[in-house]
Amino acid sequence: MKIKLKSNILRLSLLAIFIIFILIGLFADELVSILNNATFICLSCIGIG
Repeated sequence: MKIKLKSNILRLSLLAIFIIFILIGLFADELVSILNNATFICLSCIGIG
């Protein structure tokens, strides 16, 4: 039972950390930068960019 409880605590802690990092990125306007880089990389992969 203790192992399951520790596992659940670990999962919830990691989920909370990931959500916090996603929110920090959204509030820092990193989404636009990431999308621009992804578009450029995809276009260069197919030989257009």
